[in-house]
Amino acid sequence: MSRKPVQRTATRRGAKPQPRKNVRRSKRPGLLDQAIAGLPFSEATLHRIVTWGIVGLVGAAALGVASVFGVPGMIGVGMSQAVGEAGLKVDEIQIDGLKRMDKATVYQQVLDQDSRAMPLVDLTQVRERLLKFPWVQDARVSRRLPNTLRILIVERQPAAIWQNHGQLMLVDPTGVPLEPVSRDAMPDLPLLIGEGANSQEPARRQLLEAAPALKPMVKAATWVGNRRWDLIFTSGEKLQLPEGEAEAATALKKFAELDATERLLGKGYLGFDMRDPDKMVVRRQGVVEVPPPVPTGV
Repeated sequence: MSRKPVQRTATRRGAKPQPRKNVRRSKRPGLLDQAIAGLPFSEATLHRIVTWGIVGLVGAAALGVASVFGVPGMIGVGMSQAVGEAGLKVDEIQIDGLKRMDKATVYQQVLDQDSRAMPLVDLTQVRERLLKFPWVQDARVSRRLPNTLRILIVERQPAAIWQNHGQLMLVDPTGVPLEPVSRDAMPDLPLLIGEGANSQEPARRQLLEAAPALKPMVKAATWVGNRRWDLIFTSGEKLQLPEGEAEAATALKKFAELDATERLLGKGYLGFDMRDPDKMVVRRQGVVEVPPPVPTGV
């Protein structure tokens, strides 16, 4: 039985076979790479966060075991300091909401810490310190890794000027004193006069709601004897109101209706006394007039 001849490929003696050429294909980024690229910080920072996150978990477990055996808590402080040295420390403070309060004062409350390592910054303590300042109505403090502390301040709004013993002080709608103000720099706000008048600011605002037409004409309000109001109008007259919130509101409403029909303000009168609910006393220069009793239904 004849064999088929084996075909051999002729090669030169000593020639090396040529390797096959590899065609390099472009590697498309995976979902993980795309997610990392979309983070608001660098890949190196991410590695630090992950690394110290693992260290933190291990450290927390170690501290749990250590606490059982009574090992001092300074171990946790040391680990937190190490985290700060690795890059997770406060390098930037972002403050929002400030209009009147000094930024340096806010910075001081954050920087006055034993450590600037992120785990050791006491957010509750920083907030409590800020709330002690009159202008701060509320404060929110939060961490933004790896190195930013964010502070959002809600400031109080000045609503009136309180004059007491010759000193002028801005107060908010609840009567909280904010800061002194000079006569030359007084803003266009209602004036409260008298001992304890600032604490009566909510009551004053509610009183003027009984007579909206008179509200823009009231320049000042004097809290008399810690029991009742005298109102001073922009035209110079003084209106004496009775004691009691309801009684004062009723008298003010009656006066507003009389002024609408008789035009009492701006006619040269010195003042009006409505402390007696049955009558109104009108004062001119050197003359006191007692008009007919105010109608009950007015």
